[in-house]
Amino acid sequence: QVQLVESGGDLVQPGGSLRLSCAASGSISSINAMGWYRQAPGAQRELVATIHIGGSTNYADTVKGRFTISRDNDKNTVYLQMNSLKPEDTTVYYCNAHFLGFVSWGQGTQDTVST
Repeated sequence: QVQLVESGGDLVQPGGSLRLSCAASGSISSINAMGWYRQAPGAQRELVATIHIGGSTNYADTVKGRFTISRDNDKNTVYLQMNSLKPEDTTVYYCNAHFLGFVSWGQGTQDTVST
């Protein structure tokens, strides 16, 4: 099993930045990809960014050029650096991990972009 804990969500003004963290524990060596998703109330959960074991990344069109996903293997942590934040980025962000054909999810962290 893989356990995930997100942190870093906060209230920020439009144009500001935040960095979300996702700390993984458990069967770390079995993880082949991790990602960030977000879900607004009443909406489907949508992909934000993914990073694969080989280092390749993928981004939703809505965040390309503003968000960056990265990882620190020594800390078993994946980050989502979010710049130039917009009010429409306000929602709950979830981290996930793919391992051995399964998917684990974190509990989510709230990001609010508002004046």
